[in-house]
Parts: sequence; structure tokens; C-alpha cells
Amino acid sequence: MAARHDASPGAAPDLAAEAADLRARLAEANLAYHTDDAPLMTDADYDALKRRLAEIEAAHPELATDDSPTRQVGAAPSEKFAKVRHAQRMMSLENAFSAAEVAEFVARIRSFLNLPADAALAMTAEPKIDGLSLSLRYESGRLVQAATRGDGTTGENVTANALTIADIPQRLEGAPDLLEVRGEVYMSHEAFAALNAEGAERIFANPRNAAAGSLRQLDPTITARRPLRFFAYGWGELSAPLADTQSGAIARLEALGFQTTRPRLCRTVEELIGYWAETGQARATLGHDIDGVVYKVDDLALQRRLGFRATTPRWALAHKFPAELAWTRLEGIDIQVGRTGALSPVARLAPVTVGGVVVSNATLHNEDYIAGRDSRGQPIRDGRDIRVGDWVQVYRAGDVIPKVADVDLSRRTNPAPYVFPETCPDCGSVAIREPGDSVRRCTGGLVCPAQAIEKLRHFVSRAAFDIEGLGAKQVEAFYADPELPIREPADIFTLSDRNEGRLQAREGWGPRSAENLFRAIEDRRNIPLARLIFSLGIRHVGEVAAATLARHYGTWAAFRDAVDAAAPAAARHRAAEEAVAAERSAAASEGRRAAVTSVRNAVWAAEPLPDGARAAWDELTGIEGIGAVLAEALAASFTQPAERGAIDRLLAHLTVEPAAPIAAADSAIAGLTLVFTGTLERMTRAEAKARAEALGAKVAGSVSARTDLLVAGPGAGSKAAKAAELGIRVIDEDEWLAIAQA
Repeated sequence: MAARHDASPGAAPDLAAEAADLRARLAEANLAYHTDDAPLMTDADYDALKRRLAEIEAAHPELATDDSPTRQVGAAPSEKFAKVRHAQRMMSLENAFSAAEVAEFVARIRSFLNLPADAALAMTAEPKIDGLSLSLRYESGRLVQAATRGDGTTGENVTANALTIADIPQRLEGAPDLLEVRGEVYMSHEAFAALNAEGAERIFANPRNAAAGSLRQLDPTITARRPLRFFAYGWGELSAPLADTQSGAIARLEALGFQTTRPRLCRTVEELIGYWAETGQARATLGHDIDGVVYKVDDLALQRRLGFRATTPRWALAHKFPAELAWTRLEGIDIQVGRTGALSPVARLAPVTVGGVVVSNATLHNEDYIAGRDSRGQPIRDGRDIRVGDWVQVYRAGDVIPKVADVDLSRRTNPAPYVFPETCPDCGSVAIREPGDSVRRCTGGLVCPAQAIEKLRHFVSRAAFDIEGLGAKQVEAFYADPELPIREPADIFTLSDRNEGRLQAREGWGPRSAENLFRAIEDRRNIPLARLIFSLGIRHVGEVAAATLARHYGTWAAFRDAVDAAAPAAARHRAAEEAVAAERSAAASEGRRAAVTSVRNAVWAAEPLPDGARAAWDELTGIEGIGAVLAEALAASFTQPAERGAIDRLLAHLTVEPAAPIAAADSAIAGLTLVFTGTLERMTRAEAKARAEALGAKVAGSVSARTDLLVAGPGAGSKAAKAAELGIRVIDEDEWLAIAQA
């Protein structure tokens, strides 16, 4: 991918705001698509935005956050249905959009498994049905439960509705005692047209949403009247294997009575691409929607070795069909202010239909994108800027807000380029753009209503405190309320004490709804550590990072003390990097080589740090997935007086639950922190890390006093020396393999 390059100094800050904007828009789209069955945009648009975010996170892992849609699956289940916790998580798939990316995927698998280029690697290829994912649980051959994917961990119980679908067998002969069949509920084009033509209570935008809306009816008789279909493509929990291969297991499901996509076995990248092209040509004749082709490693033993990332299997890839384009008029540019103060431009468009979805808004990323340049100042769109009144090309590659891809200069009538605001549109504070940053940010902080409201919205979001009855609209209303204001998270937990009967008397409220809200708030006084860390809305800290930090430190006190201890070193690190950037600039102008190492060392050695500060910093930045940018953001939040005060006031109302142990009880390395160094000859580094985490260990990138075990292969250098200095146990690859394969 073009965006996967080494970052130049300042590249990560430059991309951070764009990543934050993408995350916000993708989260909004996920909720609309998965929970409300009312997409904001097409699959093409969603995929384009998600792909761009994935590229940024791949090039700059320190920008990846826990709430990133690239690390999430689906959306939280609706409150209308009983919730079902999946025995095995329902994952999403990594996406590809070109033959080069497919070849890269196959090469990655070979590298992970240490397979030479001429070694056999069979893969299956099958159409990617565009429907609603469903998991069917059979016990002793009888269907006992059907659940939607939801957020991948918890879905909705739609058993009564699933029983009305003819393609779903209610009893199986010859199946394992326990079998979870996973597949896609969909609607044919013919059935979709008939449903909209018969004057249903709502008009559906496309067959996928018609299928989702039909399956998620509270009245099963409505579902029964709608001709839903079901394809099986996989499985979850099993009491006995279905087969040794993916293709064999799908054939077994077909023999049990399920409709399947009948995957084709391919042995080369060329065969995979050929199947994709063939399927694309036949797309219009299938009678139902598909949006690409799915490739999977056929050998299930290899699938197990490859394992999973946070939300996707390493052994599968969705090769999507090309995105759709449309031209429309740019009627205006709105500036939205996020919780980190980022000013994000949004294109207000004359409504246009793109791929069956009406689009009226699109992301413009940042002021550079509007001006026709990228984060490095290089021209994009051949340098063509974007102006109000222009005819613009709208690009769709996913299910969220689209982006403006190009502009038609021949139809331009506006002589004035767009001038990006230098003050916040919400509070009037100066909006500054720091060197190396592509995003302009409001300096108003909590004084800025937009930032304060967005932080509160984030705090009550589903992945954070998830307070029923206190959503985004209610937060905005309470923020502006002169009698019962909520201006910071702690105010939520004093709302009942301050109420004195006023809320119950208001229009839209009543004794029952007010009591339900107060009860929901009380239920959240006990909060898991990971949710609390995520809820604080600290820049770069998403769900995955919050969970990683929670697992590493275990308790709020340990986490807080570690960040406090690391803060002086974080400031020193920032000063050192600024000095390095200045030295590089000076060296370039003087035609000499930059003295990066000596400049950096000089800043670090300028004056002594408080005891333990450097060790705390090294430990924090050494956590796998936690880099210096994220660590600096943590330290900045904890040392900024207003933000730290708000955090401390919040904690006074909470009981924070320690992070649950991640280890398997029978693992010799459960709960230990491992570091790998040198060259592993019989297992790739990536596979070793994945295996260690599967056994309950933490994998760090650097050696510190908290490292328990160093796995050192040939070529181990400074890490082995530091481990010896600290008295840390060091093992070789043979000893590691004995542990990994136990």
C-alpha cells in the first residue's frame, strides 16, 4: 500500500488528527449500519475510510487506538433484544482492493509460517455475501439459539426469528454434539423489490438492510412473512472437528443441510485473482448482493498457527470490488470540533445517490487536503484545491461518510480559494497548527463547549461507561441546562443528589424515566479498568490501547502512578525530539550530516530526572502497541491541571475493577512479560509473539525491570546485555519452543 512508508519526523502528529476524524466518522457509521439498519453511506465509502485509517495505523502503530474501527467488529447489540455472549468471538475480515494487496497477503502468510515461495499453500475462494452475520448454536442436533454478531463479543438473541427462515435447519443428523454454524442472512434482489413495492412501514435502502431489519423484528411473524435466505460460511464453538480443511468443513456443513457458497480451491495468487475477476463479471446475474470475494487458508492446522489479530484472522482476506463514484456540487464546508480540539472540515453536498445510498456529506480530512496537498506538502489531485461551489467527485468505498476524491475545474465558478478558519467556530479561541501537524486545534480546552460536549459524549459511549438513557442528545441537553448541568464526567454521578425532583417534572421525562436514569448511573459506579481508561478520551488512547494498558498495570492505582512517574521523562522525550528536528533542519540547510544521537543524548543528560522516571517511561513505551506518541498523550493529560482535576473528581465517585487475568491457568508463562530478540530460526517473530499472547503472556518491545523472560535467538545484542545486567532469565529458541508447544 502506498501509505505504508517510514514516517519522516513529524509525520505521526501530522496524521493523528486525520486518524481521529476517521475514527469518529467510522464509529457513527458502524452504529447506523449494524444497530439501526440505516446506513449513512455505501459499503464502498466505509471501506475507503476504514482502509485509509488502517494505512495510517499500519505506518504509525503508535496512532492506533482501542476505539479504532479497524480493531472493532460490528457495533453494540440493540437494547431491544436479549444479549448473547458468543462462546468464540465473531471476527471481521481484513480488506484488500487490489491484486498487489492480495499478493502481499499471501506473502505475509508465507513469511509468518516461514514457508518458502515454492511450498504448497492451498486457499479457498468464495463470494462475499452482503448480508447480516448470524451464529446458530446446535446442541445434540437441535437448534437452541441464534444470535447476531453485534460487537463480535455480544450479539442479539434472534432465535424465534431465525426459526422462520427456511434455509436454517432446525435439526441436524450426524452433527457434532455441539456445533455453532456461522453464516449470512440475506435477501434476494427479487424479494427486496417486492418488499419495497408492497408498501411496508419503511423503505429500505438496499437488500442488506432489508434483511437486517427483517431479522431484527420484535414480532417473529413479520420475519416469517419476509423471504430471508441463509448461507453458511464457517463455524464457531465445536465439540468435534468438522474436517481437516476449510473446504472439507464447508462440504460437511452442506451435507448437514446448509446452503453454502461452495468455495473453489486455489493454489496461486493468479488463481485467486482469476476467481475474483470471474465472480465480478457474474455479479449481476447472481440474484443477490455480493461485495467481493473471501480468501481463506485451506489447511485448518495452518489457520490455528496463524491465529488472530485484535478483530481479524490472519488467515483470511476479503478482496472487495471497486468503489463507486459520483459527481455533485459542493454547497458548503462545515467545521466540526472534536473532543481533542481538532477542527475537521466536512463537505456539505447536493444530495447524490452513490451505489444505492443518498450521500449529502463527505469528509475533507484537513486544510491540506482542501488545498490540494498531502501531509508532506506534495500535490494531490495534481494540486487542484477544493472550493465552495465546485463540482466534486464523491468516492465510496465503505459504509460510512464518503470522501471528496476530485474536482472538475472546467465547471468552477468561485474565484476565491477556501480559507481555513484560524479561530474555533464554537468558542472563538485561537486554533493553532503545531509544526508537523496537519490538523488545526482549538486552544480553548474545556472552555470550548464543542470539546467539552464531545468528551462527555465519548464518556457515555457504548465502549466507555454506556449509561442507558444518557446518550449524545441527552448529554448536550444537560450540558446547556442551567439547573442540572453536566459539564464534566463527575457531574453525572452527582446528578441524583442535585436533582431535587426537577427532572421528573420536565417534558419528556417523568418519575419512571428519571428513576431509570439514576439507577443506570448507579450501576456504572463500578467500572472495569479498561473501560475507565478508554472513557477519559485521551488522545490516541482507544479501546485496544486501554485494554493493553489495563492488562499490563492491573489496577487504576498502578496505572496512575506509572503515568505520573513517567511524566517527567515524557517531557524530556518531547524536548529531545524537538531538538533533533531542529538539528536535522539546521544540518540540511548547512549541508552537513545531522548529529541526531549526540543531540538527543545531550537533552536527556541535561539535568537529572526524578528517581524512577526513566524506568517508568521505558516500561510504558516498551509495552507492545504503546509508543512514545501515546505515552506523551497520557502524561500530558495527567499533568494538565484542569484535566487531572476532572479525572480525580471522577475517581472519587467510582470503584474501579482490576483487569481480569488474561492467562491460561496451565501455561508456564501465564502472566509473565516476555521480550523477543535476535533471530528465531524455526518460528517467525510474529508467530512467536502471537503464541506467547495466546498462552497468557505479555509481550514487550524492550527490556525493563518488569521483564520476566528474554527469548534470545542468534544475533541478540543490547537487549541480551541489558537482561544480563538486570538479572533477567534468558532462554534460547529450543527452550522457547518447548514452552510454546507444551
